[in-house]
Amino acid sequence: MAGTFEHVEGSNATATRAFTRQLNKVYGWYTGGFIAFVVVLAVLEQMGLPKNWIGFIFLIATVALYAGIGIMSRTTDAAEYYVAGRRVPAVYNGMATGADWMSAASFIGMAGTLYLTGYGGLAFIMGWTGGYCLVALFLAPYLRKFGQFTIPDFLGARFGGNLPRMVGIIGAILCSFTYVVAQIYGVGLITTRLSGLAFEIGIFVGLGGILVCSFLGGMRAVTWTQVAQYIILIIAYLVPVIWLSVKQTGIPIPQAIYGYQLEKVTAAEQRLKEDPKEKEVMAAFKGLADGFDAKLKDVPAALAADRAAAQKKVADLKAANAPAAEIATAEKALAAVPANEADARKAWTAAKAANTARAAPLAGMPPHAQQFAGDPNGDEKAKKAYDESRRNFLALTFCLMVGTAALPHILMRYYTTPSVKQARESVTWSLFFIFLLYFTAPALAVLVKYEMFSLVVGTPFDKLPEWISAWNRVDPALLSVVDINKDGILQLGEIRIGGDIIVLATPAIGGLPYVISGMVAAGGLAAALSTADGLLLTIANALSHDLYYKMIDPNAPTSRRVTISKVLLLVVALAAAAVAAQKPADILFLVSAAFSFAAAAFFPALVLGIFWKRANKWGATLGMIAGLGTTFYYMATTQAWMRGVFGVTSPIADNIWWGIQPISAGLFGVPVGFAVIIIVSLLTKEPDQQTQELVEHVRYPDLKLANA
Repeated sequence: MAGTFEHVEGSNATATRAFTRQLNKVYGWYTGGFIAFVVVLAVLEQMGLPKNWIGFIFLIATVALYAGIGIMSRTTDAAEYYVAGRRVPAVYNGMATGADWMSAASFIGMAGTLYLTGYGGLAFIMGWTGGYCLVALFLAPYLRKFGQFTIPDFLGARFGGNLPRMVGIIGAILCSFTYVVAQIYGVGLITTRLSGLAFEIGIFVGLGGILVCSFLGGMRAVTWTQVAQYIILIIAYLVPVIWLSVKQTGIPIPQAIYGYQLEKVTAAEQRLKEDPKEKEVMAAFKGLADGFDAKLKDVPAALAADRAAAQKKVADLKAANAPAAEIATAEKALAAVPANEADARKAWTAAKAANTARAAPLAGMPPHAQQFAGDPNGDEKAKKAYDESRRNFLALTFCLMVGTAALPHILMRYYTTPSVKQARESVTWSLFFIFLLYFTAPALAVLVKYEMFSLVVGTPFDKLPEWISAWNRVDPALLSVVDINKDGILQLGEIRIGGDIIVLATPAIGGLPYVISGMVAAGGLAAALSTADGLLLTIANALSHDLYYKMIDPNAPTSRRVTISKVLLLVVALAAAAVAAQKPADILFLVSAAFSFAAAAFFPALVLGIFWKRANKWGATLGMIAGLGTTFYYMATTQAWMRGVFGVTSPIADNIWWGIQPISAGLFGVPVGFAVIIIVSLLTKEPDQQTQELVEHVRYPDLKLANA
């Protein structure tokens, strides 16, 4: 296998075909070997192999495999390290791009979002898929013609100077770092589920798997590792959903039949809305929300009363010589009382919001087939809710499309193909490999929801499936149950489930052997690792190639440049892991924020840089700053976690523009970026003649350059 990753001399078609045939053989054996590995583990499970052993075997085996490819692909050659020698065949570049794209958000979060939000979650599929159409039409082939290594490199070459390059470096680091934090969070989640390690430890264990691939061989190692990771993740994603489809309908094509299951889910939703027991649960949560609301009306008095009551309970238990466990529980409750009024107000406000949400029908989830919230024919409040819901759906779709087309770690992949023609073909293959998962995610969400509504809801608490307690141990915020109406039966409103575990829990929900759960976790790990590899490489290359080599020391030898990139990669990875360990926000928000940042920072500059020869250095620089600044400002003033980081205290409602949620902040940054680039470029000196001719030549290659 090592020979596959050796440099192939020459660029003639014969050598390329021979290289592709060799890759076909290697990855064919690899796929068969992975399937055989899963079958062997399944047999061993039936013979009594413990579940935790299966998890460790999957974790160690897959990370060791990626490490092996990374070691065999190690290089210090600049072209190999930065663009894999520009010799990756279109189909394999498409597969690697698919893995690079299939982040923790796609693999773990998308079906979960569809489960929790129904129709609204389709904005992610439409936006992300549509973004690749923009890549194919407007960016990939033209960027490949320019021939640089990175997006900041293109900005520096096209707009003539280090200023746009520097802004590009900052933008690439900001969106890539935000994105990689989400991937490492997902790595920690999966590693914890597989190994039973603490979340914070799981993050750094998974980080080792990320580093060993990208650290040694750069883009060369990342490319061949990502192909291997795509094979694992797509098998892992398809097997459980096909099983659920067969189990529920007898047909192994979930994408074709989930509409019938959606009809059953809709009927179950109506039944649950009318269930007296569900109404009891809603009333109980409404009572809790009202209790927190009452506390918030007089925080000092309520805090003093809570502290006094908790202290009295501890004292009474000790006086009565109660069991140590009861005393420990009471002391824990006392320690949980907020330390001051500010903490109390924050905690009680969050608790009120959480309980209010769970007091709604269907545990706060919208009906799965309902397009938008509210009612266009209802009262004023219902009409407003409908308009805002539809507006946010379209805004999110727009941000995800434009952000996809501007993500630096994705666009870097199209620098690795042998030719412009293969770059365009590679986008087509990327769309195909991504389509396999995206076409399946809506089916998975519906089939899992049917399983939950028909088999899990209504189960006695003492007979709940083991996977519920297992995920509760991983993180109670992701899954928890409470018998709030004290009837001993689980109602839908009594289970709180996070979207990030839907896919990982699907095999257990469907009653499959644990080995399939291990395989799905390994697939999720592959998705998170593959994207993290690409993102870390993007950040490290922006710093080493664009900042150090292009701006600080243009005479630096290749070996030093690659070494600096490796050191920076390690530093950035550790920093991202430290941030992820704080659980700053859910995976989907972090990922969507990265798309808004990329859209606002890069899309206007890239599109106008390719299609408008009048766009100049000052226009591009100020446009990127204005677009990114607008997006960042809107997020910082409207998103809860970021408001806390930057100390924003004004009411969120005062900072919301036209009802647009912070996840879609790029909606404002992109048009600002376009407007500033156009206006400033028209008001300042046009680019030199050579740059304008180069732009024309890239778009129309039959034209000859004046100095050719």
